[in-house]
Amino acid sequence: QVQLVESGGGLVQPGGSLRLSCAASGSIFMLMSMAWYRQAPGNQRELVARIMPGGSTNYADSVRGRFTISRDNAKKTVYLQMNSLKPEDTAVYYCNARDRDWGQGTQVTVSS
Repeated sequence: QVQLVESGGGLVQPGGSLRLSCAASGSIFMLMSMAWYRQAPGNQRELVARIMPGGSTNYADSVRGRFTISRDNAKKTVYLQMNSLKPEDTAVYYCNARDRDWGQGTQVTVSS
């Protein structure tokens, strides 16, 4: 099992930015697909962005153009840069590895 530890959440005003980080354990990070999901109260968990081992990415329509997923294989870390944040981006954000390992989640709140 891969251990995932997220950081970087917090409270930000609408239009602001945050960068989430997810540090992974294990020696096969560079071979893993990594993703960020989010879950708002009363909603199902949804995919936000995914990055493949080769670097290709895909995004939910609601965040495309505002969020950027990236990875640093040397640091075994995946990032989610979130710009132009909206109140509807408020959720717990989860890191995911290989479509099966989950982090504990980090809260992102967008509010004035």
